[in-house]
Amino acid sequence: MTTTFDMPERRLPVQWLLPCLPPIALLGLWWLVTATAIADLPSPATVLALCGPLFGKAFSVASPSDIGIGWLLCYSLGRVAVGFGCALLVGVPLGLWIGISPKASRAFDPSIQLVKSVSPLAWLPIGLASLHNSELAALFVIFITSLCPIVLNTALGVHSIPKGYWNLAQVLDLPKSTVLRQIIIPATLPNLFTGMRISLGIAWMVIVAAEMLTGAQGIGAFVWNAWNNLDLGLLIVSILIIGLTGIALDQLITKLARSMPKETP
Repeated sequence: MTTTFDMPERRLPVQWLLPCLPPIALLGLWWLVTATAIADLPSPATVLALCGPLFGKAFSVASPSDIGIGWLLCYSLGRVAVGFGCALLVGVPLGLWIGISPKASRAFDPSIQLVKSVSPLAWLPIGLASLHNSELAALFVIFITSLCPIVLNTALGVHSIPKGYWNLAQVLDLPKSTVLRQIIIPATLPNLFTGMRISLGIAWMVIVAAEMLTGAQGIGAFVWNAWNNLDLGLLIVSILIIGLTGIALDQLITKLARSMPKETP
């Protein structure tokens, strides 16, 4: 009995250690490459030394063109929040409608597949040409690229509801509002959160690239400026910030999904 109860405690360090192994291996490879001068890259120690001054003035504003990395990150996250939020407001009802109505599915499926097949950044010139504003164009690109995963996964969640639930709702003559609240939404939530994770990851990648191309203030513009100045140290720091922020956003959706009540329709 003692062995059985001790097993989770013994596995816990392993569970924490396994995700750390690839970054540690990559860090070791990075150090080896810089130590042997195989590639002209700044060493891990050099990059680490840049973090202190950079994060020390993360929320400073010396001038309109000299803004701390913290504010730049907030600008990018704000754009993602607006575009992703609009995609949720449109995508969830549309996905539910497509999942419930075969006619809606036939009507919208070709258009959704068309939009889904287009590279995200291909929408940026259309947004710039039609909206005449780089800020609105970036929000448009986030919206259009985040929309499809939300719609498709929401519709998939509706399609995955067992037929017996639909039959039971008909036998009991449940109101449509009750069917939506008690059957459709609980059954669709797991697929919806999957779509949200995919969409949010795409949105974060897209905004970084869009800011690099439009010059809008944000983490993407910081990356572009570091490259133009040939400052590889700052470039690596910004890449790490982008990656860690992406992990944090994904974990945010995962925690939100786990916090939802585990109810079955």
